[in-house]
Parts: sequence; structure tokens; C-alpha cells
Amino acid sequence: MAEVNKRTWVTIDLQALRKNLSQVSAHCPNSTIFPIIKSSGYGHGMVSAARALLESRGKIQGFGIAALEEALELNRELKPREIGLDLLLLPGFASAGELSACLDAGISSVIHSEYQVQLLRDAAEKNLDLPATKLWIKLNTGMNRLGLSSDACIDVFKEFSDSSKFSNIELILMSHLGYADDMEYGPSYDFTQNQLAEFAKIREAVQLLSNKKIESSIAASAGILTLPQSHYEIVRPGVMLYGASPLAKKTGEELGLLPVMTLHSRLIAINEVSAGSCIGYGATYICDKDTRVGVVSIGYGDGYPRSAANGTPVLIKTASGALRARLIGRVSMDMITIDLNGIADAQIGDDIVLWGEDLCADEVAHHAGTISYELFCQVTKRVIYEYI
Repeated sequence: MAEVNKRTWVTIDLQALRKNLSQVSAHCPNSTIFPIIKSSGYGHGMVSAARALLESRGKIQGFGIAALEEALELNRELKPREIGLDLLLLPGFASAGELSACLDAGISSVIHSEYQVQLLRDAAEKNLDLPATKLWIKLNTGMNRLGLSSDACIDVFKEFSDSSKFSNIELILMSHLGYADDMEYGPSYDFTQNQLAEFAKIREAVQLLSNKKIESSIAASAGILTLPQSHYEIVRPGVMLYGASPLAKKTGEELGLLPVMTLHSRLIAINEVSAGSCIGYGATYICDKDTRVGVVSIGYGDGYPRSAANGTPVLIKTASGALRARLIGRVSMDMITIDLNGIADAQIGDDIVLWGEDLCADEVAHHAGTISYELFCQVTKRVIYEYI
């Protein structure tokens, strides 16, 4: 059978993933770590990412995921109870059936609403003793997305601590920072300080209700990098593990993080286009001079953002080295066009890097009016994944 060249592919550098985890450990030496690998490991492959992180020998206590299907898949693949690992369902259970599935599989849940508390009461009435599990009680400290009010949070801790029906349940207090990406900006700083103060106040209150220490968690990637007072017993790194920045004014590269995902494609055509001619759909780019135009076999059908603007950087690997080029014209489903002026040795078949190694995803995301998280998660199924 004839060899077929790869059209578009992703390389996932698992060693870079492990090195980024070591940054978390360096920032939070006294905390255990709950890596967040939701949305298929931010598009990197959930199971592969989990296994690579476990090989790092870091202080990993468990993994956070956002869908019950993901949790059950990890449960099958990793057999976490056999290795003392917790799986945390971040939105928690939404029905009695989901609660039962979590309890059967030993999956921990976030409790953020009264209806979940009632489901637990109902389950306790049917079963004299609930199986041992961990519940992360989520306090709304101002993000106003998921979470119990301060009074409701205290009430839940009191009820669960006082009742023998819940004696097998371990409670963890958690919240989430919603505006911690720029501590040099007054509104971001003030909002975050208010969140931290409320969390510390409720943490002290619920601790008084318990006869054992209550573990706490509020820091995700931004808190890990900039707010040591937020680290507490457990931290929840997300995007920083994958080499991208959670901060508004810093790229992952500037933070010393290593890119894990590199998105590649190929140069499939080179055209000479006269000054005054337009490129692509909608004539969004008109050549101001005679232009050597490269056509690359990637588009929004592969997950490259249609919102990427003229001038978005790409990297072309030629015989003379890796050189920057720029996007010109609108992104289509299967192709983009790039300006090859000044890159004399570009040839058909050259490797094009859209983001990753030597081209920070945060920079590309900025040109596309989005964030690196979205770039990673939008890579589609027709793209080949290779793990190195």
C-alpha cells in the first residue's frame, strides 16, 4: 500500500506535561495536587494525560473531570481505588441515578446546590450507612456560577457533621477564583481579595463544626502562580499543565511553561498573486504588493479558529530553519493561506506549525480573539494525535 502523508496532526509532548506539573509542585510545596483533565484533558487526551502525570511521582491526590462519562471512563482505565487515587466530578451529580453511579464507583462529587443535599438525604434514608466517599462543598464567593451561599454552606457542614447517617463522608471545602488573572489591575485584585477573605471566614466557621481538620481548595492555575495565600491543602491546576497561561498579561512561554500540544499541517500549494488581488472568501485581504501565497491544509474543520485575523502567526519549517509567516485571508473549512514573501526556500510539503513548539498558543489565541483553552479543546476528530 502506498504511503500516505499526514495532512494535519497533533503531537503531545508528555514530558513537557510532567515538567509543567513540577512547576505546580515548586509553587505549592505544601499542597497536594488535583490536576484538572476535563474536556479530554483540555483536548490533549484525558487518559494519556492522566497516566503521564501519575508517572511524574508528584503529590497527586486525584483528578478533576467535568462529565460523569469522563469519570466512569477514567475509573475503568485507571482503577483509581486500587492505587489510592480520587476522581472528582466537578459539577457533581444531577440526579439520584448519577449519585448512585458515583457512590458505586467511588467517585467524589462537588455539592453546589440544595437539591444535591436533598438527594443525599434521600439516599441516606434508604441506606442506613452511605458508603465512604468525599464530598467537596462548594462555596460561592462571588463568581455566582455554582456554589452554596455562606449560610447554606455552614448549614451543610453542620448537618453532615452532626448526623450519624453521614459518618462515612469526608467533607472538603472548595471555591473558585473568577477574576484572578491580573493582580496588578485594581478591580481584579479587589474582587479576588474579597473572594479569599470570604473563603477564609467560612473555612474557619466550618472548621469549628468538625472534630477533624477540614481540607480546603480554592486555587486553580492563576492562584497557584500568583496567590500563595490561596494554596491551602489542595490545589487544582488546569491550563498551566498544558503550557498555556491563565494570566491576562503573560504567555505560557513567559511563565516558563512548556507547550504540550503542537498542531501541525502541510504546505500544499504556492501561488504568485499580483498586487491588488484578493485572497480567499469575502476578499478580506488584498495584496498590497506582488505576494507569494502558501496554501496550508488546515481549517476550522480541523479546529483552527475561523476568527483568526490577518497577521496571525504561523511557523513554517523549511530547509533553512523554522521561520515565521503570517495568515492572510479568511480561514476556510479545510485551508488557510499564508504570506511567504521573504521565505524563498518554502516548498510543497513543508511542515507548518499552527501553535505549540516555538509558537505559543497564547499568542495565536490573542490574534483569534479567544484563549488558548479554546484552541486546545476545539481540535477535531479528523486530526491525528501522536504522543511523544
